[in-house]
Amino acid sequence: MKNKMIYALGALMVIGFGSCDLTEKPTSYYEKDTYFVTEDKARMAVVGIYDCLETGEYYGQYIMPFFGSDDMFMVRGVGADGTRRDLSHYMYTSSNTWIASVWKFAYQGLDRANLAIASIEQMEGYEGNTALQELVGQAKFLRAFLAFDLVRFFGDVPFSVDYTSGYEQTSKPRMDRELIYDQIIDDLNFAKEHLYVGSAVASSEIPCKGAARALLMRVYLQRAGYSLSSTTGKLTRPDDTTRKSYFEAVIREWETFKVEGYHNFYGGGYEQLFKNYSQLILNNQESLWEIAFEPNQGQTDNSGMWATYNGPIVDAPGSYSGTSSYMGRANAFFTVLPYWKSFYESNADGSQKDVRRDVNFVDYAYVWNATTETQDKSYTASSIAKSLYRYPGKWRREWMALGFVDPNHTGVNYCPLRYADVVLMAAEAYNETNNTTEAWKLLNDVRQRAEATPITSANYASLMKAPKVYNLDFIDDSDDAGKFRTALYWERGFELCYEGQRKYDFLRWGCLGDALRAAQAYIESWYPDANEYINASTLQSWDPVSWASSNYVAGHNFVDGKHELYPIPLAEIQSNAALNGQNNPGFE
Repeated sequence: MKNKMIYALGALMVIGFGSCDLTEKPTSYYEKDTYFVTEDKARMAVVGIYDCLETGEYYGQYIMPFFGSDDMFMVRGVGADGTRRDLSHYMYTSSNTWIASVWKFAYQGLDRANLAIASIEQMEGYEGNTALQELVGQAKFLRAFLAFDLVRFFGDVPFSVDYTSGYEQTSKPRMDRELIYDQIIDDLNFAKEHLYVGSAVASSEIPCKGAARALLMRVYLQRAGYSLSSTTGKLTRPDDTTRKSYFEAVIREWETFKVEGYHNFYGGGYEQLFKNYSQLILNNQESLWEIAFEPNQGQTDNSGMWATYNGPIVDAPGSYSGTSSYMGRANAFFTVLPYWKSFYESNADGSQKDVRRDVNFVDYAYVWNATTETQDKSYTASSIAKSLYRYPGKWRREWMALGFVDPNHTGVNYCPLRYADVVLMAAEAYNETNNTTEAWKLLNDVRQRAEATPITSANYASLMKAPKVYNLDFIDDSDDAGKFRTALYWERGFELCYEGQRKYDFLRWGCLGDALRAAQAYIESWYPDANEYINASTLQSWDPVSWASSNYVAGHNFVDGKHELYPIPLAEIQSNAALNGQNNPGFE
């Protein structure tokens, strides 16, 4: 973590189960009742919750394919691997090891949050101690974040706000997600009152009031939308009156954002915002909260892999001697569907108009030149199929300082909550409460920062319909509200690509399968512009269907009523008798 928060706690302190009877306790063992006696120890307990998020087996790497949708994010190749590729292409089973790891660390984080909250609240002087209350605010924010992940990923899941103090408490039945949502909202309402305001928080690695409000807005929107029933396999959403109350709650949080007045679009611009992550620069004006990774831990758990597995490819130097002259390696497992570059607004000569295009979409690699012993930027490729690989550009090795200890780990933070997302969430809520005029204004605020043309009724078709993009037959745009929904569909992609929200936008809109199939159909009919490629003659043998079958098959594999949820890990089904051997629909 760049604010030098100490990770000395490691896996948190070992709390003895009530059922255990140790004759000799290890030196790392702490009795709960004697540990929580100072603010520093309370703070270390909260650090232990962050530790679960920051492992490579959760947000350090394994979460990345959980974000894949239509979109600009996929794993190269379609052969089964039991891990990231199966997740990206909707080929996963309940035995997928990455799903199991995300489940494991989410629950480990929940249990640590439950322990920290209960213990800090019982500390002497808690009621009058704002520092301790702020720590509980952090812990409740993190508990809400973790619980929200579980609900979005798995639906109805085992859940408790009591920490596990004995083996007999480890098997719990599913809880209705609506009850879990109630607890998430309670936790975030506490957090937004007891966390510090953004201007008083020294680091974007610590959540502030604005982060709690942003997460609360996301929760309300998700709750207002569609979700897959864990029992019937049907997509359902709340009644119109209930949905309206959730949208109105989103608007109330947004109005408070405006009154507080601290958070805004980053003053340095869109490109520098993302350069900051790779350059390890912290600023919470737009980045409301970042999941932190420590760059100096080498191959240890908390160093993270952002900018290497999901950035433009970088060949490792031929020798690891004199590493201060070189960038670290980037394996670039995750790539971008190639037609997205043409969807961004461009000038007549093909240069970028929308400044997000050349930040988000990278069409080059760094290759090792053995003759000059340099890592050279290259736009060429030996074949059209290879040249069609494109990379996410929001996190890049080239933006990092030269020199590396380990070629894979970066220490680059991941930001799950950004101000621009908040603006678009507010816009969505206004549209769904019949204030489409305000919705357009907010959406165009985001486009203005990107130097893109504001969308109006006069230019809507030229910017949001074929041939600029492909048509969305599953969204009715016969009225202004429908036109806004179509514009929002694309705008959230242009602004927030790869940041983890697009798939869950589609889920709450009830169109994930439709979106994947639309992307599949488009890629299989798409013919690249010969002027984009140096070796244009190879286009004569270009077969988009063949290319897609080797690179993108999510639209063919997605099964409605199944893939809106991940399966509960098989090991959990087998070990937790309270689940009655029942997995999510379509999974064993």
